[in-house]
Amino acid sequence: MRGSLLETYKPCGRPGCHCVDGPGHGPKRYLSTIARTGERPRLGYVPNAIYPKVAEFLGNYRTLQEMLNEICAINAELLRRRESLD
Repeated sequence: MRGSLLETYKPCGRPGCHCVDGPGHGPKRYLSTIARTGERPRLGYVPNAIYPKVAEFLGNYRTLQEMLNEICAINAELLRRRESLD
């Protein structure tokens, strides 16, 4: 999955709450995705229960991108050397 995880902390607004003196309640996580180039990012709430799976999916995408970049670099070098692609 392509996207980014955003993590926020928000104060609740209650005067006696512990969040008044701290960063707030959280972490609250959101998945930011863009369906098509030029569109605004869409945010979707990620419950704590599925956060590890979402993080895994995002990591899988990054790993795949790295592998594709490596393949492209190898192919570009082969073309530069004019070697057979067989």
